Amino acid sequence: MRLWTLCAPILALALPATAQQQDYTAANADRQAMLDRLGIEKIRAGADGFNPNAPNAVNYDEAKAGTPELPDMMRLNDGRRVNNSKDWDRRRREIVELFDREIYGRVPLTAPKITWNLVREEKASEAGIPVTRRWLEGVADNRDAPQASAHISVRYTLPDRPERVPVMLSFGFPEGFKFPGPPRPADPGPPYTEQLLKQGWGYAVVVANSIQADNGGALKTGVIGISLKGRPRGPEDWGVLRAWAWGASRAREALASDAKVDRRRIGIEGLSRYGKAALVAMAYDPQFAIGFVGSSGAGGAALYRRNFGERMGNLAAGGEYHWFAGNFLKYAGPKTEFDLPVDAHMLIALSAPRPLFIGAGTVDTGDGWVDPKGSFLAAVAASPAWTVRGAKGLNASVFPPELTPVTEGDLAFRQHRGGHNNRDNWPSFIDFAVRELGR
Repeated sequence: MRLWTLCAPILALALPATAQQQDYTAANADRQAMLDRLGIEKIRAGADGFNPNAPNAVNYDEAKAGTPELPDMMRLNDGRRVNNSKDWDRRRREIVELFDREIYGRVPLTAPKITWNLVREEKASEAGIPVTRRWLEGVADNRDAPQASAHISVRYTLPDRPERVPVMLSFGFPEGFKFPGPPRPADPGPPYTEQLLKQGWGYAVVVANSIQADNGGALKTGVIGISLKGRPRGPEDWGVLRAWAWGASRAREALASDAKVDRRRIGIEGLSRYGKAALVAMAYDPQFAIGFVGSSGAGGAALYRRNFGERMGNLAAGGEYHWFAGNFLKYAGPKTEFDLPVDAHMLIALSAPRPLFIGAGTVDTGDGWVDPKGSFLAAVAASPAWTVRGAKGLNASVFPPELTPVTEGDLAFRQHRGGHNNRDNWPSFIDFAVRELGR
């Protein structure tokens, strides 16, 4: 019972407060229209994270998680083995096509052009370090779809140094955003922003909801709405995770245009659903130099085929289905996750050979919903993609004790005890990033 009590709150922690308060009436109607279009009569229930006596109660028992057989990542569609970098380039294209069609959807040719404007700039000091802060707004061209709009919000801070500096771009919230309820206690130790600045790195935030609202009832606006030009989403059209990742790539381009930013060293970071988006961004945009993916769970770094924490039915429900392509719904009924042509190890592998750090909290401190071990096992299975490119995959194959950094390779993992956050892994990630990309 103690384990249940500690893990159940992850359902609320994984959802930004803005999402928890939303009305999903329009989303449910949109979801039903997609189900009708696909001829799906019923979706399987997801894991019940609140009632341990429910027939579909969430599983946090490792003995019941299963040891799934994964799709063969290192075999081409024609049956040949991937033996070298050239083979992997071909296999990578095949994997991208599968994720496009079945999981995240395709970015259309009608995705809008973004025009960036400098809204504000100021000189300041943070932790005794002189910095320059800038606020940008990216306006999406909606002339062909005036009923929809998107104004992408980006803010970033750079240490004032003579040389170009690397930057970590994070998915985040509007400036001044606060979660409802009692004030949260201050984070122990210096914030990650200060830690980055002390290493000579800058930091940036792109507001995910300014790219696309996190609600299936709002797919007619944002960058998805502009691209659809008033028509409903088709089964292969992009979902919100792909849109967020696309928007992060546009933000990366904006940062790269700053003469003080080292365009070769811009990384991407996210937690929870934004961890999913950060991993998708790394997978699809080879210009991101490094990734930090935290507590991303199913739909991110955790294996779909493991019965642990969040399940397919949860991802296909009214609060999350819009993250994915319409075709994704098939795997919550009538098909199952075992029918998927891909799994999370193949998504992780799309980042190779670039450095990637995957992290999570522990089950007993509240991060069981995102299946930390499932992310580790996916990273193990993804490691051959680094090896075949002449890099180093994960340097362990046995799930490590908590607080043990597995960071000797170019693919890294660490489990902290801070619950559902990236805060407790930032120091380890920064050490990893400095080693991989330099100060």
